[in-house]
Amino acid sequence: MRSSGSTRSRRASPSVRLLIVLVGEDHPKACTGRRLVRRGLAMRVGSIAALTPAPVVLDPYSATPVSRTDATQARRGGIVAIDCSWNRLADRGHLPVASGAPAPRARHRRLPLLIATNPQHFGRPAQLNTVEALAASLYLVGRPDEASRVVEGFHGGPTFLEVNAERLAAYAAAENADEVRAAEQRLFGGPTAGGA
Repeated sequence: MRSSGSTRSRRASPSVRLLIVLVGEDHPKACTGRRLVRRGLAMRVGSIAALTPAPVVLDPYSATPVSRTDATQARRGGIVAIDCSWNRLADRGHLPVASGAPAPRARHRRLPLLIATNPQHFGRPAQLNTVEALAASLYLVGRPDEASRVVEGFHGGPTFLEVNAERLAAYAAAENADEVRAAEQRLFGGPTAGGA
């Protein structure tokens, strides 16, 4: 029998949509983006320009790192990752980064420096695979529990959050992109650059 009391059931805040443009350069079994889609953790999209509400787009060519100031846009429009070689993004039609004309209304953001734990690039800075990039983004917009759920079942996934715990905490505590850059400088020294 249900209580007729005045207590209301607590509703969890909505999850951030994870959106992936699959370019198809990886072997299907090794592609973390495809695996996220198959598991129902992300949705495949063909183009960024038509997405509404406008998302946060992970773009290694952006000067601005993901920060907590992107939380509202991420919650409304989601976070988009392009599942291909980051080195080839400017040659593709998926992100118009070469022309300097980002997708309308989308916020193009790079990831701050983090250490990869995926089998292909273990221990290398800024060599993240798609699942690591999306988990980091979730963490930085204030969704650490969702970040943990995303990496579950991926080789090196939970290790990614452990290895980068100090960095993720510092970036997540930053009030804005300038403070994220300052944290990068403190943690890594030298010029900053990020990627996924």
